[in-house]
Amino acid sequence: MDVIQDKLKHLPENPGVYVMLDGEGQIIYVGKAKNLKNRVRQYFFNSVKTEKVMAMVRNIADFYYIIVPSEIDALSLENNLIKKHKPRYNILLKDDKTYPYLKVDLKEPFPTFKITRKIKKDGARYFGPFMGGVSVRDVLEIINLAYQVRPCDKKLNPEKCVKPCLNYHIKKCYAPCAGLVSQQDYKARVEMAMDFLSGDITATEKLLKEKMAGAAAGEEFELALKYREKLSALEKIKLKRITSLNKFLNADVIATCANGIYSTVSLLIVRNGRMLGGKNFSFESAALSDGDALGEFILRYYKNGVEIPDEIIAAVEIPSADTVAEYLRENYGRKVSILCVKQGVRKQLADMAAVNANEHLETAVDKIKHKTDMTVTACKALKDKLRLQNYPKRMECYDISNVSGVDKVGSMVVFNDGEPDFDSYRRFKIKTFEGADDYRAHQEMMTRRLERLMSDPDKFPKPDLIIIDGGKGQLSSVKEIFDQKGIKDIDLIALAEKNEEIYLLDKSDPIVLEKRDYCLKMLQRIRDEAHRFAITYHRTLRGKRALSSVLDGVKGLGKIKKRALLEKFKDLGGIINATEEELKTVDGIGDVQAKAIIDVLTKEGLK
Repeated sequence: MDVIQDKLKHLPENPGVYVMLDGEGQIIYVGKAKNLKNRVRQYFFNSVKTEKVMAMVRNIADFYYIIVPSEIDALSLENNLIKKHKPRYNILLKDDKTYPYLKVDLKEPFPTFKITRKIKKDGARYFGPFMGGVSVRDVLEIINLAYQVRPCDKKLNPEKCVKPCLNYHIKKCYAPCAGLVSQQDYKARVEMAMDFLSGDITATEKLLKEKMAGAAAGEEFELALKYREKLSALEKIKLKRITSLNKFLNADVIATCANGIYSTVSLLIVRNGRMLGGKNFSFESAALSDGDALGEFILRYYKNGVEIPDEIIAAVEIPSADTVAEYLRENYGRKVSILCVKQGVRKQLADMAAVNANEHLETAVDKIKHKTDMTVTACKALKDKLRLQNYPKRMECYDISNVSGVDKVGSMVVFNDGEPDFDSYRRFKIKTFEGADDYRAHQEMMTRRLERLMSDPDKFPKPDLIIIDGGKGQLSSVKEIFDQKGIKDIDLIALAEKNEEIYLLDKSDPIVLEKRDYCLKMLQRIRDEAHRFAITYHRTLRGKRALSSVLDGVKGLGKIKKRALLEKFKDLGGIINATEEELKTVDGIGDVQAKAIIDVLTKEGLK
């Protein structure tokens, strides 16, 4: 603490970022400050602290800081450091379920509505998210039936009209591909569909009722039934409307609740005056007040293209609200108001979010405790049980997959503090030899990994522990590469699946942990994830090779068109099950090639 006390005396009053370290030099917390001197000293001199802050302070062995020109620069740097180091005391949102949106690109001559789960800065319009029992596919079907906007994304050639497909005949498309609708009339239909997605349901409901009556009068009873089904889906959407809400209100409503050790955030989503649903997040409390916690939550939540609404309504005041709003505007080009209201319908929404956060905290605490036992606590215990030199914060596990030496691949999965870090996963094609040889495959993979550690440590940071899926032989083969590269500060073990034996470098006999041991369960999770990731990649390569082999006989079907087929139908099985009309929806596949593909598949006995 003498080191800390000395540093506290010399803290500047500039804005900046401070980084807290534990006794092993691990980053455990990153924070921002308008005034570094005032903010950092609060941790060590302010007597009123939550249990979680006190626990963090007890673990601080050192800290350092970085001075920046402004508070918004501090916010940006803090965000980057948290993303890179994932400190355990910061709010870390895991990859949450992403809800679907409908996307339409109005720059296209004949736009189509597509389902997507990612929002990009591409100039397109996005509508959603669709949640709370409203199916995005039902909504898309309503658009196709009511406005006959084309459901395919086939590139159209105005110079070359083609024969209309089945969608035209069942009245789900006006067939712009056949030149049966002008660009002006088509865009008018798209505008009406966008009005519907923006909340104007009345016109769509009236149109569907007229179409249903017309189909019934013409004795097209199956089509009439379709219209009736979609009218039922519209009723679900209408029920989402809260009568007291302005129909133009687009807001996310957030509240937090904490008990000193654990905390939750509840988020309610309102679009076009309709309550679409909500999400709950739970984690170990960050070392922040409620207002600061919500500010940090906002930065974490909207970082990956999640739709930023017109308003963010918070249940408590966020001290850095203006700075956070400016950061979102500068980084994502979206102006947003961050409000804390004291009355009216927005206050009712904030209270609703607070009730949800409190209820979720009560039900989530046991789950959080169990999760902590299975992750951070298990990491600490693993260090002691295996006598590792490092606390295993970043663990990497490697596995090999092949069939008789063909399509050999390797996988690298990464866990931080016992939880998967999906963005850091990597796949390897084994290239340097023919046939099946696990030892050489592991050596090739580890050589490439360690070379990337030396050439690009930011993208491929140093792991604390490497786990090899295998036994003593695999461990020894990787140790040879460690020796060649002079690696001595990374722990290395192997986990053999048959009896769940753990092999260490300095022991001839394996270690066998109890089956209920949280350390073993964590290692099993990592090993199984590496195995799953390797198998998935192997199957993908095998499917591409099988596709290439089967379709080699189709004239004019090169790599680009094969790739387009695979993107559309996912695998060879999807292509086999596709009809000729469905094949023609793929860019570059016309009548002749679609028929040729069907003929080849039939000849091979696949259809």
